[in-house]
Amino acid sequence: MDFKQAKENSEKNYNTLINKCWEDEAFKQELIDNPVQAIEKLSGKPFDTKGKKILVTDQTNSDTIHINIPVNPNDLELTEEQLEAIAGGGVNGEDGFNLFDSAICVYW
Repeated sequence: MDFKQAKENSEKNYNTLINKCWEDEAFKQELIDNPVQAIEKLSGKPFDTKGKKILVTDQTNSDTIHINIPVNPNDLELTEEQLEAIAGGGVNGEDGFNLFDSAICVYW
């Protein structure tokens, strides 16, 4: 799978995840309480967080303002796999979910 395909699949599957939360309150709560289990249940595939934490918050309440502070790009160190993907070498790994630093790439 090349980088463009991985990005398109990631966007499609991320939208599937969000739509499932909007449609199914129980799934949304499961995603908040146990994101790995919920993602694996939805995708039918294992999800390797690569040792990173997943924090899911419900931002559907319009009475609350959420601010997400992303990773500082100056502090970002890419792995060889990520550098290869950026350079056009494609995306390595099994079909499923992958995390690339602070962004979730969702593909199955």
